[in-house]
Amino acid sequence: MTTETSQLDEPTSEMATASESEVPESLFCQQLRSKKFFMFDALATDASQYMDSSNHCWCYDTQQVIGPDGGKVNPHRCTPGRSCYQSAFA
Repeated sequence: MTTETSQLDEPTSEMATASESEVPESLFCQQLRSKKFFMFDALATDASQYMDSSNHCWCYDTQQVIGPDGGKVNPHRCTPGRSCYQSAFA
């Protein structure tokens, strides 16, 4: 009887893998940066929270205006579905 109870209490490897791989997607990639980014203490919920009058942003990973996939960096492009996208919740 105790072996049955201990088996029920332990998560299976399938359950652990499923919960680890299901990271919620943020609206923008966690690597997206701008000057305005550093003025907020919460995740951006709109592109205007990244862009200021200079309209300059960059990728933290590459430190350039070009992302790891070779595409331009901006809030409208650095979203889920892009090959180099990383969720801010990861």
